[in-house]
Amino acid sequence: MEPGKVLWITGLSGAGKSSVAKLLYDKIRRTKSNVVLFDGDELRIIFGNDLGYTEQDRRISAMRNSRLCSFLSKQGIDVVCATISMYDDCRNWNRENIDNYLEIYLKVPINVLIERDQKGLYTSAIDNIESNVLGINQKFEEPQNSDLVIVNDGQQSIENIVENIMNELNI
Repeated sequence: MEPGKVLWITGLSGAGKSSVAKLLYDKIRRTKSNVVLFDGDELRIIFGNDLGYTEQDRRISAMRNSRLCSFLSKQGIDVVCATISMYDDCRNWNRENIDNYLEIYLKVPINVLIERDQKGLYTSAIDNIESNVLGINQKFEEPQNSDLVIVNDGQQSIENIVENIMNELNI
């Protein structure tokens, strides 16, 4: 059995991961029934919402996501996973352990993320209310070896971004 693809969509909070992942999943689902969609926030709930947002907790969460995606991929199921997971060791593990792993990095300038601030995280971090916000007061490891890097600074529609992903990665 051929392993399923794992489309790992990563980026900081507010980068558009969930929106891109959902539309990508919807498009793949039109031609393929064995595909699932995971979102990092939903996965935290599925796993019992037992982790916080410290670096250690984020690493544990990222590896849970990785192992779940690997498990499903080995069963021939395609996975679209939208997750921050901004750690090299997690992404390296994925490359070593998931045969059909494709990494998509939604890169957004920090000033654009602060302007969007959909969840109020960046404002809270800047105001020293929140202390575990990647990109502001918690270090992140920017992906260096993604299969595709897309700058999502608002100049392209989500539809165009998804079309670009599908064309560039032959999905």
